[in-house]
Formats: sequence, structure tokens, C-alpha cells
Amino acid sequence: MKLDIKKMKKAIKYFEGEHDFKAFKASGTSSKSSVRTIYKAEIIVKEKDKIWIELTGNGFLYNMVRIIAGTLVDVGLGNLEPEEIPNIIEEQKRENAGKTLPPQGLYLVKVEYD
Repeated sequence: MKLDIKKMKKAIKYFEGEHDFKAFKASGTSSKSSVRTIYKAEIIVKEKDKIWIELTGNGFLYNMVRIIAGTLVDVGLGNLEPEEIPNIIEEQKRENAGKTLPPQGLYLVKVEYD
């Protein structure tokens, strides 16, 4: 699968900042609010065939990272344009975001508290 990394890098920047991530949460999520802040979002190519998606934020909803990753894959495949991400966030409709990617390869790097 050939992904357009340049478009993915452009798209991921739209996730930075405080947003209502309702479109990027699994149904049945018990959180009262779906507003979260993403402080840093980036795509890193570690090897020729491996891509890292790094997100730093104040909290994440159930499956939020996996859905964001699925949406970025859609951008990389040309199914979505990077400029569509703000509309997906604003419309808050789960069906407009990408599929939920499987959990393999997903891991938590660090938790920080003030």
C-alpha cells in the first residue's frame, strides 16, 4: 500500500489544538465531554516501510487514536484531502471519519502529570 506521506503530514496538523473529537470516538464511550486538546501531532517515517503517528494531548477518547490513524490512512490513500479534516471535526459525525485501525502497533509511550 503506497501512502502519500506529504498529504498525511499536512492533514495531521489539523488535529492540533482544542477540538470536540466526537467524530473520532467509538460508540458507547462513557466520557461526559469529547473535547480534548492535542498539543503535538506528527507523522514520522522511521524506516522505508514504517510510519509512526505521534499524538500528545491532555487525554484521549476510546479508540480516538485508532480512528485518527484510520482517517490519516484515508488521506494517504487519496480517499480524503487534508483540507477535509476541519470539516470532519466540526460536523462531529463518526461516519465522516476513517475506519478504526486495529490495535497492533499502538502503544502508550509516556504519561505525565503536573
